[in-house]
Amino acid sequence: MNLYTADSHLGHFNVIKHDGRPFSSLEEMNETLIKNHNNRVSNSDDVYLGGDLFFREKNPERYLKRLNGKLHLAVGNHDKYWLKNHELRKYFVEINDIIHIEEGSDTIIMCHYPMAEWDGYYRGTWHIYAHIHNNLNEAFEIMKNKEKALNAGCMINGYMPVTFEELKINNKLFKESVGA
Repeated sequence: MNLYTADSHLGHFNVIKHDGRPFSSLEEMNETLIKNHNNRVSNSDDVYLGGDLFFREKNPERYLKRLNGKLHLAVGNHDKYWLKNHELRKYFVEINDIIHIEEGSDTIIMCHYPMAEWDGYYRGTWHIYAHIHNNLNEAFEIMKNKEKALNAGCMINGYMPVTFEELKINNKLFKESVGA
């Protein structure tokens, strides 16, 4: 099974306030994200991470070795720092800026950054992105009208990896909740 998530920001205390995350401490957030991940993911599942897995985390390996599943990383702006430690790459099936995914009869282009158009845009290809978290900014205003673009941010998806179908539902519910 394929599962999707993004913008976990393990190790990033300020993201709790920035996103309005329901955690009282960094440790609570980190442990909840790991627990939620492992409750949803078996070791045979493919997990597509839309970037920014860590931020300011001094020991990413302590979390990586605990994560279930076959991890695929679409590199985010905060990942370039911890990925300098090439030993950590052993925890991933692939690490790329853009990942092409086959999900049943659907084709998906995953990138950390939201794109106005992507490979296969005019042929029904989906785009899964992150980076904007749950912000209602200019990028959100553009992306909310893209029928086949989905935000994989954990804050929109219950702080856990979700299926493609759940991702569609959660994005629809988020847009409705903000009046988009």
